[in-house]
Amino acid sequence: MKKHRLAILASGKGTNAARLIAYFREHPTIEVAAVLTNKSTAGVLDIASAQGIPTKIFSNAEFEEGSAVLHYCTDMHIETLVLAGFLRQIPVLLIEAFPNRIVNIHPAILPDFGGKGMYGDRVHQAVLDAKKEYSGITIHLVNANYDEGMFLCQAYTAISDRDTLASLRDKVQQLEHTYYPVAIENYLNHQL
Repeated sequence: MKKHRLAILASGKGTNAARLIAYFREHPTIEVAAVLTNKSTAGVLDIASAQGIPTKIFSNAEFEEGSAVLHYCTDMHIETLVLAGFLRQIPVLLIEAFPNRIVNIHPAILPDFGGKGMYGDRVHQAVLDAKKEYSGITIHLVNANYDEGMFLCQAYTAISDRDTLASLRDKVQQLEHTYYPVAIENYLNHQL
């Protein structure tokens, strides 16, 4: 049976990418077929290489222009793009080529604490500074605007007075690792 082929786009250490790769390793209908990055030093490259997954590095200029990325994905028969700590805005060319087939995860409950420049610890610190009682994750489809695509899943975690930037980061990352693969699987299973 032909599997639905994902490409993961990541810019960093690759903890979410590693979780996705592990989750879909023996999956009957979905596979991680490639890992793309805009950073030659990204830890995700080592993770993908250790699992025998093809990787491709693009410069920021190549990514913004989009056609080289699109050609690579076409050659690799990629059907869905999954962002896992990828810090570049997706060009319109790719959004049009993968309509409703680009998934992102944001480390807060959107629409709050989203938008350009809101990623990673910046988000967690903003949530703490706002003295929110909870935070969490939002898994959503990507459109031309930062963090505004259709929501697929939101999951919450309580914030206590004792929480720090590090402890909130850990809580949110646990949610990411738990919910991201399942949300992708559920979305694609309803699309296939």
